[in-house]
Amino acid sequence: MSDPKANSSVDIFNNAPKHGYHEPAPEVDAKAFTAVVESRRSVRVFTDDPIPEEVMRECLRLALLAPNSSNLQTWDFYWVRDPEKKTKLVTYCLNQPAARTAQELVVAVARPDRWRETNALMLAKFDESRKVRLKAAYQYYKKIVPLAYNMGPLGLFGPFKTLWVALVGLAKPIPRGPFSLSGMAIWAHKSTALACENLMLAFRAHGFDSCPMEGMDGVRIKRLLELPRGAQVCMVISAGKRAPEGVYGPRVRFDRDLFVHEV
Repeated sequence: MSDPKANSSVDIFNNAPKHGYHEPAPEVDAKAFTAVVESRRSVRVFTDDPIPEEVMRECLRLALLAPNSSNLQTWDFYWVRDPEKKTKLVTYCLNQPAARTAQELVVAVARPDRWRETNALMLAKFDESRKVRLKAAYQYYKKIVPLAYNMGPLGLFGPFKTLWVALVGLAKPIPRGPFSLSGMAIWAHKSTALACENLMLAFRAHGFDSCPMEGMDGVRIKRLLELPRGAQVCMVISAGKRAPEGVYGPRVRFDRDLFVHEV
């Protein structure tokens, strides 16, 4: 969304900014990446082999490199290490083998309530020279982000945003959300899920496996971790060394044409 006072900020969508920064793309091993992706499976049973602490920290670091909406990083990752909390977490994951046999458990949390905090951190990155040189980007975080993501008390701004965008959208393309607290939750879950995939691929690249679990009691997990009101459990990721019986069967994927459309 935008307003007359923020018209200059739309330049960030229409024109590449003259930022003066260059980062060449490094050479990568496509075959190695393919091997990581194709060998990633949802592993349900793990061995007793531990994951080294340095590997856990590196995989979590790589998770945080995931793309995310407006770089607002609306996520938290709770690496549950306390034995008592870990035991309860296994119970709240319904005692399924993927949780019960895991060496490590990480709770991925979507934080739609965090946008104000991270937007302020983004604005702090602009010194006086960057405010001028990257005016459109600065105005985006200064004006557009608060306008787009502030839903007001109890989400009261949402209906008015929906109506305004519907009217403007009759004449031109315009972002169609989020316009409600539930829309903000979906928005944050998208970015969190991208980071979860990074985390699982990182585990595989280091020789370990994982299982993303949605079969869990998110309400009890939220209490266990003492999460703030606006936080939502996205998924619990278990990790460890794959046991011989850890994969329940060959990968099942349906015909590509059912999902991939060239238009």
